[in-house]
Amino acid sequence: MLKSARKQEKDEEGRMPLLDHLRELRNRLLKAVLAIVVVTIVAAFFQKDIYDFLLRPLISSVGCEGAVVVAKNGNPCALLKTDTLMGPFTNALKVALMSGVLLAAPVWLYQLWAFVAPGLHKGEKRYAYGFAVIGAPLFLAGGYLAYSILPQTAEIMLGFTPSDVQNQIGLDSYLDLLTRMVIVFGLAFELPLLLIALNMTGIVTGKRMLGWWRGMIIGLTGFAAIATPGGEPLSMLLLAGPLAVLYFIATGFSLLNDARRRRANPDAELDDDEASRLDLTPEVVSASRTPLPEQATGESDGARSHRVNGYDDIT
Repeated sequence: MLKSARKQEKDEEGRMPLLDHLRELRNRLLKAVLAIVVVTIVAAFFQKDIYDFLLRPLISSVGCEGAVVVAKNGNPCALLKTDTLMGPFTNALKVALMSGVLLAAPVWLYQLWAFVAPGLHKGEKRYAYGFAVIGAPLFLAGGYLAYSILPQTAEIMLGFTPSDVQNQIGLDSYLDLLTRMVIVFGLAFELPLLLIALNMTGIVTGKRMLGWWRGMIIGLTGFAAIATPGGEPLSMLLLAGPLAVLYFIATGFSLLNDARRRRANPDAELDDDEASRLDLTPEVVSASRTPLPEQATGESDGARSHRVNGYDDIT
Protein backbone atom coordinates (compact mmCIF):
# COMPACT_ATOMS: atom_id res chain seq x y z
CA MET A 1 0.00 0.00 0.00
CA LEU A 2 1.27 3.48 -0.82
CA LYS A 3 2.39 5.45 2.18
CA SER A 4 2.00 9.15 2.66
CA ALA A 5 4.87 11.17 1.25
CA ARG A 6 4.42 13.85 3.91
CA LYS A 7 5.80 11.62 6.69
CA GLN A 8 9.10 11.15 4.90
CA GLU A 9 12.02 13.54 5.08
CA LYS A 10 11.82 16.04 2.26
CA ASP A 11 14.76 17.16 0.19
CA GLU A 12 15.58 20.84 0.63
CA GLU A 13 15.41 21.39 -3.15
CA GLY A 14 12.13 19.50 -3.58
CA ARG A 15 13.60 16.37 -5.19
CA MET A 16 11.56 13.19 -4.71
CA PRO A 17 11.57 9.69 -6.21
CA LEU A 18 8.86 8.83 -8.73
CA LEU A 19 6.79 6.84 -6.22
CA ASP A 20 6.85 9.76 -3.79
CA HIS A 21 5.59 12.05 -6.55
CA LEU A 22 2.74 9.61 -7.20
CA ARG A 23 1.88 9.49 -3.49
CA GLU A 24 1.89 13.27 -3.34
CA LEU A 25 -0.34 13.47 -6.41
CA ARG A 26 -2.73 10.93 -4.87
CA ASN A 27 -2.96 12.92 -1.63
CA ARG A 28 -3.57 16.20 -3.44
CA LEU A 29 -6.28 14.67 -5.66
CA LEU A 30 -8.04 13.09 -2.69
CA LYS A 31 -8.15 16.41 -0.85
CA ALA A 32 -9.43 18.23 -3.93
CA VAL A 33 -12.14 15.63 -4.59
CA LEU A 34 -13.15 15.57 -0.92
CA ALA A 35 -13.59 19.35 -0.91
CA ILE A 36 -15.75 19.19 -4.06
CA VAL A 37 -17.90 16.40 -2.57
CA VAL A 38 -18.46 18.29 0.70
CA VAL A 39 -19.44 21.52 -1.09
CA THR A 40 -21.68 19.55 -3.46
CA ILE A 41 -23.57 18.01 -0.54
CA VAL A 42 -24.05 21.44 1.05
CA ALA A 43 -25.20 22.91 -2.29
CA ALA A 44 -27.84 20.18 -2.62
CA PHE A 45 -29.73 21.72 0.34
CA PHE A 46 -29.95 25.04 -1.54
CA GLN A 47 -31.05 23.52 -4.83
CA LYS A 48 -34.07 25.81 -5.34
CA ASP A 49 -32.08 29.01 -4.84
CA ILE A 50 -29.33 27.77 -7.18
CA TYR A 51 -31.92 26.84 -9.82
CA ASP A 52 -33.42 30.34 -9.65
CA PHE A 53 -29.99 31.89 -10.06
CA LEU A 54 -29.01 29.70 -13.04
CA LEU A 55 -32.31 30.04 -14.90
CA ARG A 56 -32.73 33.78 -14.35
CA PRO A 57 -30.69 34.89 -17.42
CA LEU A 58 -32.62 32.68 -19.83
CA ILE A 59 -36.07 33.34 -18.40
CA SER A 60 -35.55 37.10 -18.16
CA SER A 61 -34.38 37.34 -21.77
CA VAL A 62 -36.41 34.75 -23.72
CA GLY A 63 -38.81 33.26 -21.19
CA CYS A 64 -42.48 32.79 -22.22
CA GLU A 65 -45.53 33.66 -20.19
CA GLY A 66 -48.29 31.10 -20.56
CA ALA A 67 -48.69 29.60 -24.04
CA VAL A 68 -47.49 32.57 -26.08
CA VAL A 69 -44.67 32.13 -28.59
CA VAL A 70 -43.59 35.77 -28.71
CA ALA A 71 -42.13 37.70 -25.81
CA LYS A 72 -43.16 41.22 -24.83
CA ASN A 73 -40.33 42.72 -26.89
CA GLY A 74 -41.55 40.94 -30.02
CA ASN A 75 -38.75 38.36 -30.13
CA PRO A 76 -39.39 34.58 -30.07
CA CYS A 77 -39.52 33.12 -26.58
CA ALA A 78 -38.84 29.66 -25.16
CA LEU A 79 -40.19 27.28 -22.54
CA LEU A 80 -37.96 25.10 -20.35
CA LYS A 81 -38.99 21.46 -20.10
CA THR A 82 -37.95 18.04 -18.85
CA ASP A 83 -39.04 15.02 -20.87
CA THR A 84 -37.77 12.04 -18.84
CA LEU A 85 -38.74 10.57 -15.50
CA MET A 86 -35.18 10.80 -14.15
CA GLY A 87 -34.62 14.25 -15.66
CA PRO A 88 -35.40 16.34 -12.54
CA PHE A 89 -33.18 14.16 -10.32
CA THR A 90 -30.31 14.15 -12.84
CA ASN A 91 -30.52 17.90 -13.27
CA ALA A 92 -30.51 18.40 -9.50
CA LEU A 93 -27.30 16.36 -9.21
CA LYS A 94 -25.78 18.29 -12.11
CA VAL A 95 -26.56 21.64 -10.50
CA ALA A 96 -25.16 20.55 -7.13
CA LEU A 97 -21.98 19.17 -8.70
CA MET A 98 -21.41 22.30 -10.76
CA SER A 99 -21.82 24.39 -7.63
CA GLY A 100 -19.36 22.16 -5.79
CA VAL A 101 -16.68 22.53 -8.48
CA LEU A 102 -17.07 26.31 -8.59
CA LEU A 103 -17.30 27.02 -4.87
CA ALA A 104 -14.48 24.58 -4.00
CA ALA A 105 -12.17 26.25 -6.53
CA PRO A 106 -9.87 27.75 -3.84
CA VAL A 107 -9.20 24.31 -2.39
CA TRP A 108 -8.46 22.38 -5.58
CA LEU A 109 -6.50 25.27 -7.06
CA TYR A 110 -4.32 25.33 -3.95
CA GLN A 111 -3.81 21.56 -4.12
CA LEU A 112 -2.79 21.88 -7.76
CA TRP A 113 -0.24 24.58 -7.01
CA ALA A 114 1.01 22.84 -3.86
CA PHE A 115 1.88 19.81 -5.99
CA VAL A 116 4.06 22.01 -8.22
CA ALA A 117 5.51 24.17 -5.43
CA PRO A 118 8.14 21.66 -4.14
CA GLY A 119 9.98 22.11 -7.43
CA LEU A 120 10.42 25.82 -6.71
CA HIS A 121 13.03 27.49 -4.56
CA LYS A 122 12.33 28.10 -0.89
CA GLY A 123 11.61 31.76 -1.46
CA GLU A 124 9.07 30.95 -4.19
CA LYS A 125 7.00 28.37 -2.28
CA ARG A 126 5.11 31.11 -0.48
CA TYR A 127 3.38 31.86 -3.77
CA ALA A 128 1.32 28.67 -3.35
CA TYR A 129 -1.21 30.50 -1.21
CA GLY A 130 -1.20 33.47 -3.56
CA PHE A 131 -1.94 31.17 -6.48
CA ALA A 132 -5.08 29.87 -4.76
CA VAL A 133 -6.15 33.30 -3.52
CA ILE A 134 -5.84 34.87 -6.98
CA GLY A 135 -6.80 31.79 -9.02
CA ALA A 136 -10.17 31.25 -7.35
CA PRO A 137 -11.51 34.76 -8.07
CA LEU A 138 -10.22 34.52 -11.64
CA PHE A 139 -12.03 31.21 -12.15
CA LEU A 140 -15.22 32.61 -10.65
CA ALA A 141 -14.89 35.77 -12.76
CA GLY A 142 -14.64 33.68 -15.91
CA GLY A 143 -17.67 31.63 -14.88
CA TYR A 144 -19.70 34.75 -14.11
CA LEU A 145 -18.78 36.22 -17.50
CA ALA A 146 -20.16 33.09 -19.17
CA TYR A 147 -23.31 33.41 -17.05
CA SER A 148 -23.74 37.09 -17.91
CA ILE A 149 -23.52 36.73 -21.71
CA LEU A 150 -26.16 33.98 -21.86
CA PRO A 151 -29.11 36.41 -22.28
CA GLN A 152 -27.58 37.99 -25.41
CA THR A 153 -26.63 34.57 -26.74
CA ALA A 154 -30.15 33.19 -26.18
CA GLU A 155 -31.79 36.14 -27.91
CA ILE A 156 -29.56 35.81 -30.97
CA MET A 157 -29.97 32.04 -31.28
CA LEU A 158 -33.76 32.13 -30.87
CA GLY A 159 -33.97 34.96 -33.38
CA PHE A 160 -33.75 32.31 -36.13
CA THR A 161 -37.02 30.69 -35.01
CA PRO A 162 -39.71 30.64 -37.75
CA SER A 163 -42.98 32.43 -37.02
CA ASP A 164 -45.70 30.52 -35.12
CA VAL A 165 -43.15 27.95 -33.91
CA GLN A 166 -42.79 27.44 -30.17
CA ASN A 167 -39.32 26.88 -28.67
CA GLN A 168 -39.05 24.24 -25.98
CA ILE A 169 -35.58 24.04 -24.47
CA GLY A 170 -34.66 20.96 -22.49
CA LEU A 171 -33.49 21.87 -19.01
CA ASP A 172 -30.71 19.28 -19.19
CA SER A 173 -29.34 20.69 -22.46
CA TYR A 174 -29.43 24.22 -21.06
CA LEU A 175 -27.54 23.13 -17.93
CA ASP A 176 -25.00 21.26 -20.07
CA LEU A 177 -24.40 24.38 -22.14
CA LEU A 178 -24.12 26.57 -19.07
CA THR A 179 -21.74 24.12 -17.35
CA ARG A 180 -19.45 23.91 -20.39
CA MET A 181 -19.37 27.66 -20.76
CA VAL A 182 -18.66 28.27 -17.07
CA ILE A 183 -15.83 25.71 -16.98
CA VAL A 184 -14.28 26.83 -20.28
CA PHE A 185 -14.45 30.52 -19.38
CA GLY A 186 -13.20 29.86 -15.86
CA LEU A 187 -10.20 27.83 -17.06
CA ALA A 188 -9.47 30.42 -19.74
CA PHE A 189 -9.16 33.05 -17.01
CA GLU A 190 -6.45 30.89 -15.40
CA LEU A 191 -4.15 31.61 -18.37
CA PRO A 192 -2.09 34.29 -16.56
CA LEU A 193 -1.46 31.99 -13.61
CA LEU A 194 -0.29 29.23 -15.97
CA LEU A 195 2.12 31.63 -17.68
CA ILE A 196 3.39 32.92 -14.34
CA ALA A 197 3.93 29.34 -13.14
CA LEU A 198 5.94 28.56 -16.28
CA ASN A 199 8.00 31.68 -15.71
CA MET A 200 8.65 30.96 -12.04
CA THR A 201 9.83 27.44 -12.86
CA GLY A 202 12.23 28.87 -15.45
CA ILE A 203 10.53 27.32 -18.50
CA VAL A 204 9.46 30.58 -20.18
CA THR A 205 10.98 34.04 -19.80
CA GLY A 206 9.03 37.27 -19.78
CA LYS A 207 10.91 38.47 -22.85
CA ARG A 208 9.78 35.42 -24.79
CA MET A 209 6.18 35.87 -23.63
CA LEU A 210 6.29 39.49 -24.80
CA GLY A 211 7.46 38.31 -28.22
CA TRP A 212 4.37 36.08 -28.48
CA TRP A 213 1.87 38.94 -28.15
CA ARG A 214 0.74 39.02 -31.80
CA GLY A 215 0.14 35.28 -31.97
CA MET A 216 -1.52 35.30 -28.55
CA ILE A 217 -3.97 38.04 -29.56
CA ILE A 218 -4.95 36.08 -32.67
CA GLY A 219 -5.17 32.83 -30.70
CA LEU A 220 -7.27 34.36 -27.91
CA THR A 221 -9.63 35.92 -30.43
CA GLY A 222 -10.05 32.59 -32.22
CA PHE A 223 -10.60 30.82 -28.91
CA ALA A 224 -13.24 33.38 -27.92
CA ALA A 225 -15.03 32.92 -31.24
CA ILE A 226 -15.20 29.15 -30.66
CA ALA A 227 -16.06 29.31 -26.95
CA THR A 228 -19.01 31.71 -27.32
CA PRO A 229 -21.94 29.66 -28.65
CA GLY A 230 -23.71 32.58 -30.29
CA GLY A 231 -20.67 33.63 -32.29
CA GLU A 232 -21.71 37.29 -32.19
CA PRO A 233 -18.92 39.91 -32.01
CA LEU A 234 -20.04 41.33 -28.65
CA SER A 235 -19.75 38.05 -26.74
CA MET A 236 -16.47 37.27 -28.51
CA LEU A 237 -14.96 40.62 -27.49
CA LEU A 238 -16.28 40.25 -23.93
CA LEU A 239 -14.14 37.11 -23.60
CA ALA A 240 -11.12 37.99 -25.77
CA GLY A 241 -10.66 41.46 -24.23
CA PRO A 242 -10.22 40.36 -20.58
CA LEU A 243 -8.03 37.43 -21.65
CA ALA A 244 -5.71 39.77 -23.57
CA VAL A 245 -5.48 42.11 -20.56
CA LEU A 246 -4.69 39.17 -18.26
CA TYR A 247 -2.02 37.96 -20.70
CA PHE A 248 -0.21 41.31 -20.64
CA ILE A 249 -0.48 41.44 -16.84
CA ALA A 250 1.18 38.01 -16.65
CA THR A 251 3.86 39.17 -19.10
CA GLY A 252 4.59 42.27 -17.03
CA PHE A 253 4.85 40.19 -13.85
CA SER A 254 7.21 37.76 -15.59
CA LEU A 255 9.45 40.59 -16.79
CA LEU A 256 9.69 41.94 -13.24
CA ASN A 257 10.36 38.45 -11.90
CA ASP A 258 13.17 37.93 -14.44
CA ALA A 259 14.72 41.25 -13.48
CA ARG A 260 14.60 40.25 -9.81
CA ARG A 261 16.30 36.96 -10.62
CA ARG A 262 19.07 38.69 -12.56
CA ARG A 263 19.75 41.01 -9.64
CA ALA A 264 19.89 38.10 -7.21
CA ASN A 265 21.86 35.80 -9.52
CA PRO A 266 23.38 37.11 -12.78
CA ASP A 267 23.72 33.51 -14.04
CA ALA A 268 20.07 32.58 -13.38
CA GLU A 269 19.05 32.50 -17.06
CA LEU A 270 22.16 30.67 -18.28
CA ASP A 271 22.43 26.94 -18.94
CA ASP A 272 24.36 24.76 -16.52
CA ASP A 273 27.38 24.64 -18.84
CA GLU A 274 27.29 28.39 -19.42
CA ALA A 275 26.86 29.19 -15.76
CA SER A 276 29.68 26.90 -14.55
CA ARG A 277 32.69 28.73 -13.16
CA LEU A 278 35.93 28.66 -15.13
CA ASP A 279 39.24 27.94 -13.45
CA LEU A 280 41.32 30.97 -14.38
CA THR A 281 44.28 30.08 -12.12
CA PRO A 282 47.55 30.31 -14.14
CA GLU A 283 49.22 26.98 -14.67
CA VAL A 284 52.65 26.59 -13.15
CA VAL A 285 55.30 26.29 -15.88
CA SER A 286 57.45 23.24 -15.33
CA ALA A 287 61.21 23.75 -15.25
CA SER A 288 61.84 20.53 -17.18
CA ARG A 289 60.56 21.41 -20.63
CA THR A 290 61.24 19.42 -23.77
CA PRO A 291 64.18 21.19 -25.46
CA LEU A 292 63.94 22.52 -28.96
CA PRO A 293 65.85 20.64 -31.66
CA GLU A 294 68.51 23.32 -31.77
CA GLN A 295 68.92 23.21 -28.00
CA ALA A 296 69.11 19.44 -28.03
CA THR A 297 71.99 19.42 -30.56
CA GLY A 298 73.79 22.31 -28.92
CA GLU A 299 73.61 24.43 -32.07
CA SER A 300 73.01 28.15 -31.92
CA ASP A 301 70.19 30.00 -33.57
CA GLY A 302 72.49 31.37 -36.16
CA ALA A 303 73.87 28.00 -37.37
CA ARG A 304 73.60 27.93 -41.17
CA SER A 305 73.53 24.11 -41.22
CA HIS A 306 70.03 24.21 -39.68
CA ARG A 307 68.56 26.81 -42.01
CA VAL A 308 67.53 26.59 -45.68
CA ASN A 309 66.57 29.86 -47.36
CA GLY A 310 66.18 31.45 -43.96
CA TYR A 311 64.00 28.67 -42.49
CA ASP A 312 64.82 25.88 -40.07
CA ASP A 313 65.29 22.67 -42.04
CA ILE A 314 63.20 20.82 -39.41
CA THR A 315 60.10 22.63 -40.69
